[in-house]
Amino acid sequence: MYLITGGARSGKSSHAERLVSASERVLYIATSKILDPEMAERIAHHRASRPAHWRTVEQYRGWQSLIGPDNDPGEAILLECITTLITNVMYDAANGVPEEEWEFGFLEQQVNQHIDGLLAACATCPAPVYLVTNEVGMGIVPENRLARYFRDIAGRVNQRLAAQAEAVWLVVSGIGVKIK
Repeated sequence: MYLITGGARSGKSSHAERLVSASERVLYIATSKILDPEMAERIAHHRASRPAHWRTVEQYRGWQSLIGPDNDPGEAILLECITTLITNVMYDAANGVPEEEWEFGFLEQQVNQHIDGLLAACATCPAPVYLVTNEVGMGIVPENRLARYFRDIAGRVNQRLAAQAEAVWLVVSGIGVKIK
């Protein structure tokens, strides 16, 4: 498993795509959900920018059906992105409760269950798996409660992923630096 991290618009997606382009075949796992017109436009742009021969699955759970011991070692897997996955899991687990009433300990447990499943799936997979995530902890402490907890949860998830990764790249201004 390989981890590519960086800030928003840092070039981490392009860097990850360059890394997987060495493989003739790529399974691209998109974790975004269309929630509004702006997100629909972003997803459409991402779909159009990927090579046509890449196989794409839009899913943020159920890793066993996508990543595991039966994967072809010749097909690289690119999952984008972990922070979007975290957001989706948190909102699903909150089950319609208003954000100001969220129990973040419970939500983090739910996120960690998904990450546990992802890590277990990656450990059994013979194909190279590349995970893209946002580095959300390099700015100021957010003013609102949800943003602070999200930053904390995402930061802890990123640390877990980096600890298990074979290699980690930090991307800044379009330049990827291998840090592990």
